[in-house]
Amino acid sequence: MIRFAAVWALLALVACADVQDQLARDAARSAVRPALAENFPGIPLEPASHCVINNASASELTRLALAAGQSTVSPQTSELVVEIATRPETIRCLATDGLAPFLL
Repeated sequence: MIRFAAVWALLALVACADVQDQLARDAARSAVRPALAENFPGIPLEPASHCVINNASASELTRLALAAGQSTVSPQTSELVVEIATRPETIRCLATDGLAPFLL
């Protein structure tokens, strides 16, 4: 019985972590889109924001999620988004998923 309860408790914690991660990603996306639009005019925002979010570390996602409540893009948020967007992995993502459909 105790093992059964422990397994359910562990599953509940994992589910909470997944929900928290998705909430952070959704909030971060709200900060990433305007920063991308400001720094990379004309870039398709939806696929580009996915590439940036998917290549951000957990601490970067937290910083971006916290920045989502700001009315304007702060210089720190802008710098962070540019830093993530110019990483080789993010550029590969943009080339294959972000921009490729628009170049065909």
